[in-house]
Amino acid sequence: MIQLKELTTKAEMLNQLPLIQQLYPDFTIQIYEDLLDEMLPNNYKQVIILEDNKSIGLSGFWVGTKLWCGKYLELDNVIVHPNHRSRGVGKLLTEYLNKKAVEMGCKVVALDAYTNNFPAHKFYYNHGFVPKGFHFVKFLEEK
Repeated sequence: MIQLKELTTKAEMLNQLPLIQQLYPDFTIQIYEDLLDEMLPNNYKQVIILEDNKSIGLSGFWVGTKLWCGKYLELDNVIVHPNHRSRGVGKLLTEYLNKKAVEMGCKVVALDAYTNNFPAHKFYYNHGFVPKGFHFVKFLEEK
């Protein structure tokens, strides 16, 4: 049975480390916890998809306001476990967050996708997202 659950506490989010490690394999519980400690006070939340009480998909999200668009909801690190891709999990996550954005009075739903992640580009195009500009990054320290 598939179900969707919105997470709002650090403890719930820490339980998602195995899914987070699909995207960030070097993350330890301490790294993840430290980042959540900085993110949660800034209105960060997560939504997960469960199948038989096991997390198979996750998206972080933020709600904020910017001059160029007004109130917006940003998807952050959409992750679907490789064994569950092409089964509608990503669609469930994006549809839920689109609906949430409308309910909250957002004017835009936004996200970043890595330039070399062509399957994600195709997915987002197919779900009504279009590129608006470039997200430039300047790394201030080597990783």
